[in-house]
Amino acid sequence: MGEPRITASVLKVLAGLLAEPGAQRYGLELMQQTGLPSGTLYPILARFERAGWVESSWEQIDPAAEGRPSRRYYVLTAEGAAVAQREVALMRRQMAPGPAGRVREA
Repeated sequence: MGEPRITASVLKVLAGLLAEPGAQRYGLELMQQTGLPSGTLYPILARFERAGWVESSWEQIDPAAEGRPSRRYYVLTAEGAAVAQREVALMRRQMAPGPAGRVREA
């Protein structure tokens, strides 16, 4: 299927996951960090998983005992971390002031 297209929303999710690359993160946590709604976040995470950028697993709890549903956790793969670092760094270079990041005035 190929790599996901890099959009502003995709960059937000990559940057959010990259903030703690080895940490398992769940959807609500990522929604709060990125400001993206669930209808945007979860399709991005599904594309990341198909591309091999993240792996996911369900939390092993008793929902009745915990008083909440199980969470699905996402963690960057080595490939995903490399892509995230590359794309976030590229975006930062493009947004930086100076000759490389300067927008031409009309």
